[in-house]
Amino acid sequence: MSYAIIGFGKIGQALAKAFARSGIEVSVATTRDPASFASHTAAIGPTIIPQTLAEAVKADIIFLAVRFESHPEVARALPGWKGKTVVDAMNTQAPLDELNGLPSSAVVAKAFSGAKLVKGFNHLVAAVLDQDPSAHGGRRVVFLASDDDRAAAEIGALAEKLGFAPIKLGGLSEGGLLVHARGNSWGQLIFKDLIKFDR
Repeated sequence: MSYAIIGFGKIGQALAKAFARSGIEVSVATTRDPASFASHTAAIGPTIIPQTLAEAVKADIIFLAVRFESHPEVARALPGWKGKTVVDAMNTQAPLDELNGLPSSAVVAKAFSGAKLVKGFNHLVAAVLDQDPSAHGGRRVVFLASDDDRAAAEIGALAEKLGFAPIKLGGLSEGGLLVHARGNSWGQLIFKDLIKFDR
């Protein structure tokens, strides 16, 4: 299984650190030349590999950590996304009426036609996502929502490997709205930092 993070801002770097802590190799790409951020990836760890966008989208599982407005550009990097799992870690300030009443993840799912889409890792602010998920004797929660149960399970297993406690919220139209940041109206679980204690 291969992994990539598209976007190397605060969220992208926080995700890269999570992979580095677990010793899991992950490609990182932006629309810029990989040489321009190679020193930053090297500072995080040897398992963080700077690549071009065209190279990174060959991965099996792809985390979207770009600005929401930039996701169509990423979607155009491949003619089709069948067989890929895309993790939507983005938030948007666009109000629901601009998204035709859909949660932002449903809009993203349309752009990445053929991919299995999972909404996840977006409800934590970057400064919290950046921290070791082992906290206060438990594990930091990440919420996952998807219309594909197998994809949600796949990303749940990855979240466990990264040290998080995944909680599945159901489909995009239900669970996705709970972690959806939109305009001035936010989902009930957005930006909540919760810890799960294992019995």
